[in-house]
Amino acid sequence: MQQKSKLFLQALKYSIPHLGKCMQKQHLNHCNFADHYYNRIKLKKYHLTKCLQNKPTISELARNIPSRSFSSKDFLPIKQENEKPIPENMDAFEKVRTKLETQPQEEYEIINAEVKHGGFVYYQEGCCLVRSKDEEADNDNYEVLFNLEELKLDQPFIDCIRVAPDEKYVAAKIRTEDSEASTCIVVKLSDQPVMEASFPNVSSFEWVKDEEEEDVLFYTFQRNLRCHDVYRATFGDNKRNERFYTEKDPSYFVFLYLTKDSRFLTINIMNKTTSEVWLIDGLSPWDPPVLIQKRIHGVLYYVEHRDDELYILTNVGEPTEFKLMRTAADTPAIMNWDLFFTMKRNTKVVDLDMFKDHCVLFLKHSNLLYVNVIGLADDSVRSLKDGKSVPMTIFHKTDSEDLQKKPLLVHVYGAYGMDLKMNFRPERRVLVDDGWILAYCHVRGGGELGLQWHADGRLTKKLNGLADLEACIKTLHGQGFSQPSLTTLTAFSAGGVLVGALCNSNPELLRAVTLEAPFLDVLNTMMDTTLPLTLEELEEWGNPSSDEKHKNYIKRYCPYQNIKPQHYPSIHITAYENDERVPLKGIVSYTEKLKEAIMEHAKDSGEGYQAPNVVLDIQPGGNHVIEDSHKKITAQIKFLYEELGLDSTSVFENLKKYLKF
Repeated sequence: MQQKSKLFLQALKYSIPHLGKCMQKQHLNHCNFADHYYNRIKLKKYHLTKCLQNKPTISELARNIPSRSFSSKDFLPIKQENEKPIPENMDAFEKVRTKLETQPQEEYEIINAEVKHGGFVYYQEGCCLVRSKDEEADNDNYEVLFNLEELKLDQPFIDCIRVAPDEKYVAAKIRTEDSEASTCIVVKLSDQPVMEASFPNVSSFEWVKDEEEEDVLFYTFQRNLRCHDVYRATFGDNKRNERFYTEKDPSYFVFLYLTKDSRFLTINIMNKTTSEVWLIDGLSPWDPPVLIQKRIHGVLYYVEHRDDELYILTNVGEPTEFKLMRTAADTPAIMNWDLFFTMKRNTKVVDLDMFKDHCVLFLKHSNLLYVNVIGLADDSVRSLKDGKSVPMTIFHKTDSEDLQKKPLLVHVYGAYGMDLKMNFRPERRVLVDDGWILAYCHVRGGGELGLQWHADGRLTKKLNGLADLEACIKTLHGQGFSQPSLTTLTAFSAGGVLVGALCNSNPELLRAVTLEAPFLDVLNTMMDTTLPLTLEELEEWGNPSSDEKHKNYIKRYCPYQNIKPQHYPSIHITAYENDERVPLKGIVSYTEKLKEAIMEHAKDSGEGYQAPNVVLDIQPGGNHVIEDSHKKITAQIKFLYEELGLDSTSVFENLKKYLKF
């Protein structure tokens, strides 16, 4: 089957009464993948309580992108007394920017987990799961449904909430910041709400109602980061809990999704390149599920439903009917947005489509910033490669002068088809206020330009991402943004592959690097099938155990394998003691080998040579990335300022204010 990178939504016209029969007979060659966790922004008053005062957020995982919860109440509030009307002839991007700059910023809050159902809003308030009437959601008038402290967890937070169709029950997934393990509680809603059940290690979960008007909870069980089992449970007088499905192939994981109209529950079985979907009738959840399309290698698909029609988002095939059923708020990042902006730089026009939400979110809190998006089609940089245009996003103060003398912090990820995260962070704002330039390089391997952008940066094309990163940094310098002696680079998790590779191949481009939970020993990790994610990651990195071509290719870029005696930039690494995704052993081995190479180079360099600093900061806990760790943030910023010889007095004063030490 010839695979095409263009995505489409196809309406498959089946009448619902005959849905099961039709699907069992029909062979559909359509597919997708999508992640349904997206950040949402809402105007809401902020209520700070002791439980969440210091660590209110969720870390970003490889497969999920959960929301985070914090208030920007102290982030430079701006109130316009005399708001001016927006000119009609102003272009789209400037209209959005002007509107955001005139809104009071202290009222913005990023909501963690919140669900509206019936006439109520369910959310977390302090250490409690609460609900309030929809019209009273911004007040302090709420009903406490469950106190999270009863679970005896250290600073718990609610990751996800689902309400049963008739509001007899509410289920919530609860986690802590230092662990990926989660607990799903089920609370019976009554005059005196009570916890009905608790399930450990739950990943995804959804409610449906059967023919007897009984609420049924479907949930997936995660063990060792692998999610293969689906359970269903009922409560009250007819209490039961049974395993419903088990995925046999260890390279696949399973997640549940309820269609937007709540008509069907989908069991999505997928790896990085292939998926299979089973459909459960929301009105008859005890009936056997119906297979939409048997898994075919390279075929991704995702199912939605509306008005007695199935909509399938897929990466192959030809559409017979094109129907849109999406909004900018809930569309997967790999799809085209309904709205997009363009911005000119010199004679080039660059599509801001893929950056729309990110730039808007940043501008909400940072109206003093200038957003500049450029395409790298520069012949002097890329003519000897493949001529690909690589988008970058750059932030700096509008009144900055002589940008070539300003410090630069470059961000990169470039893996799993995921967008580089550019959400608002207090420490990033502080750096910009202190004169830094922030640059985000959207290299191949990520998801900013669709499935093909990812495909061009994985397996035996991983070096494309490295070439993109190198070209981005050289172009930044060439266009007057900073210089190598003031350039720093940061990444986390899989982004560490490209950073580590660049440190080996072009260390002269950088002065300092900060890494968090970095993936640095690709070869040894991918050859160890006892690790929880190795089999699942084969489609991204390759199988060096059975494929000599993959093995030899990984050896060409693997950071650990290519360490050599030379001058390196100074490197600060934050690792987590019980990280299951990126084992500590590989990071320690990389650090030790790097120090040995630096010492060997120093011996040959003679007196007066200043060796780079290599710092390994091992934090306790079993999470993969702890995004809001104050200790980590301050340690990384202190390291960057010391390495660049900058005065950090003002930046730490501002940081203390924003992070509320």
